[in-house]
Amino acid sequence: MLDKIDKQLLKILQNDSKQTNKALSNILGLSVTAVYERIRKLEKRGVIKNYVALIDKMKVNKAFVAFCHVKLVQHSQDYVMKFEREVCKLDEVLECYHLSGDYDYLLKVLVDDMETFRDFMVKKLTNIDHIGSTHSMFMINEVKHTTAITL
Repeated sequence: MLDKIDKQLLKILQNDSKQTNKALSNILGLSVTAVYERIRKLEKRGVIKNYVALIDKMKVNKAFVAFCHVKLVQHSQDYVMKFEREVCKLDEVLECYHLSGDYDYLLKVLVDDMETFRDFMVKKLTNIDHIGSTHSMFMINEVKHTTAITL
């Protein structure tokens, strides 16, 4: 269970995880040791999973975002497990969700441009066994993008 201070701490860290324990202690009104212990407890419990650098996709020429629906030919455990193993190996796939509804999976794909996306589809994604069909949509504008979870 997260208390009020844990929630405040997580909100601050989600915004800027490079804050020092001293800076966090000043914001939260706690000792540096108390902040350190809270962070370690949250890490140990798996609440904080990782610390990452968020990269501006425009600055690294990876601004072409596609969302791909994937339908498998069958929903057997073997087909599902194999697809999930294989899609996890694709660097272009940032996110993959197993869904209910008309399609089985939704993939968020990040590449350089349309030509690179075509190569990805032809040479990588559709080479995975047991894919029955795909449907792709392309981002026009990013209206909201956040990694922060409101607690």
